[in-house]
Order: sequence, then structure tokens, then C-alpha cells
Amino acid sequence: MTAQPIQLIAGLANPGKDYAKSRHNAGAWFINAVLHQHSLTALKVDNKFHAALTTWSLATGKCYLLIPNTYMNDSGRAIQAIANFYRIPSKAILIVHDDLDLPPGVARYKQGGGDGGHNGLKDIVSHLHDKDFWRLRLGIGHPGQRDRVHDYVLSSPSVSDKQKIDHAIQLALTTLTGFAEGQQAQAMQSLHTQQE
Repeated sequence: MTAQPIQLIAGLANPGKDYAKSRHNAGAWFINAVLHQHSLTALKVDNKFHAALTTWSLATGKCYLLIPNTYMNDSGRAIQAIANFYRIPSKAILIVHDDLDLPPGVARYKQGGGDGGHNGLKDIVSHLHDKDFWRLRLGIGHPGQRDRVHDYVLSSPSVSDKQKIDHAIQLALTTLTGFAEGQQAQAMQSLHTQQE
């Protein structure tokens, strides 16, 4: 059984050089890794979508790759703009984001569910009025105390944590084409069993 092919993959991040290496930008690291692996055209800013984007040609059709150029807590504006313009249903969207609840080195696909306190996801849900979009959760670990979360996500990971996150990104990339072409169940099983 093939599910719906993915037509939009968005990596969440904060704009600007100051944030480029921060844990909160793991979604953008992933998009850049996809561009590199598949030798895709560089992202190009499109102001009507509040984002930088490019396209990826899959066996199932065109897929947009996007990094919003808004701040994290305003991510929904870009996702809603492109989804409305190209009539992309929520089930055909994959949002890639950093996740405090998973340790560095772990990547997990998930469909629907809550926002886990993630401001980017929270804003996307409120713009799409729908939680059914797919997520690729990239573990960044947790600082241990809630009052330290803000500074933690906006700072750079340690060298070893960054290597683990990069490894998780590479593992996820091995499953991404199948996932995007509608083989979500197989891709999830492959990704999740590789990490056990």
C-alpha cells in the first residue's frame, strides 16, 4: 500500500548567520544535506512564500524543498503560503525539526500528534488548522531543566553531539526518497530499525 507522496519538505530554522549553527536549525541542516546529496539547484528566496526554496524531481512528481526565512515561531506563514498556492494537502507535507525529547543521533518519522512545545510546529498547526502533516524529528537532547531550554536550542551543539546529529541526518537521507515517493511505512521501519 502506498501512501500519499510528499510534495513539500520544509526544514525549520531561524534566519541569519547568528543562528546558522544553533541546534534549533537542525531542520535547515537537513535540507542542505538533501541538496548536497541529490545535487539539486540551490535554494532561492521567494518573498511570496516567505522562504528560500528549490524543487526535487521524484518518480511521483515534483517536491518542493523549503527553509522559511521567518523566525521559528512564525514558521507557519511560509508553510501555509506554499501549501495554499500549490494546493498541497497536509498529508503531503514533511516538516523537519529539532526535537528536545530525542537524544542526539536519533531521527524519527512521525505523522500528526502534538507540537511537543516546539514553537515552529505550534505555529504551523495554527496556520494549517491541521496536525496531520508528517514530521522528521531530529534529536538534539535536553538540557535537563526547562528554564535552560531557550538558551540551549539557540546555542551550538558540542562537537560530539553535532557528529551524532549529522549521522542521524545521513541515516534519514538513506530513507528519504522512498518516504517522499509514498513508501512511508517502509521508510519509517528502515530508519527506526537502523538506530536500534
